[in-house]
Amino acid sequence: GEPVGSRTISKFTDLKLSSATIRNEMSDLEELGYLAQPHVSAGRVPSVKAYRLYVDELLEGNEVPQNPQAKEFFSQRVRQMEDVISSAAQAISEFTRYTALVMMPKQLELRVATLQLIPMPRGSALLVIVTDTGAIRDTVIRVSENLDGDALYAISRMLTERLAGSTLQEVQEMLGAYSRQMGGDAQVIQGIADLAAQMARQSATDTIAVSGSHNILNYPEYSDVEKARAFLSVLEEKDKLMALLPGQDAAFSVRIGPEMGMPEMADCSVVTASYQVGAGHHGFVGVIGPTRMPYGKVLSALSAISGALSDMLGE
Repeated sequence: GEPVGSRTISKFTDLKLSSATIRNEMSDLEELGYLAQPHVSAGRVPSVKAYRLYVDELLEGNEVPQNPQAKEFFSQRVRQMEDVISSAAQAISEFTRYTALVMMPKQLELRVATLQLIPMPRGSALLVIVTDTGAIRDTVIRVSENLDGDALYAISRMLTERLAGSTLQEVQEMLGAYSRQMGGDAQVIQGIADLAAQMARQSATDTIAVSGSHNILNYPEYSDVEKARAFLSVLEEKDKLMALLPGQDAAFSVRIGPEMGMPEMADCSVVTASYQVGAGHHGFVGVIGPTRMPYGKVLSALSAISGALSDMLGE
């Protein structure tokens, strides 16, 4: 986490080069923009350009090394807990010793499998939507006491026939139209309209879990209190966290320091891997750590963990 001098490289590596030769090489790399010298008497540190070159070569061909230990650790850890997403984030942070992020597939892209109205006491019903990933959206609505179980079942069948296979975004639009077109009980119509609004609110922010926020404090780059506070503030804002994740379902993604466009994250990198949920949906697992993190080991761990999640949540 600090500048490295030519003597250190000569002493602790197998390059078999003198300190003078190493200093000359470092000077050339500095001119090319791959190393930086904090001050005249200091050693050098890699630049973002250097990390980018290293990571691009590491990812060439997507040949990430296998890591069965990470997959076994993850599988054992997650199966002990009910909440897969939060426990996945916790397992990743424990294994890597970095801050972990896990994001479910974008909610608006999930498709409806079934819709049902379930009778409840005192003129109410539970309106339930099950998606193709097994995720459930539900709300209690008021209905006329004249609507018995058979009537609610008939409405459920009609809605399922019309909405099955539609994305949640399409459902929002269609439910609003159905609430205006359907005759009959005004409370059912209003309940459907309310569910459309509720789904819009739920889908406005995707499900994302964070674990190990404090891990970054173990690294010297964040020994400064103000820098640490700025980093932790990013983790509290969901919009900023979403911006750290890739916009497409790439198998792996690495964003280094200034590439994220956030001054608070200038000394960090975000490494992510995608995993599969249901029929063709994708989420992301990732870690945030110092730019000098061991990218090969991190990518290997995320590859194993994303594979384990796909096995659990895929078709």
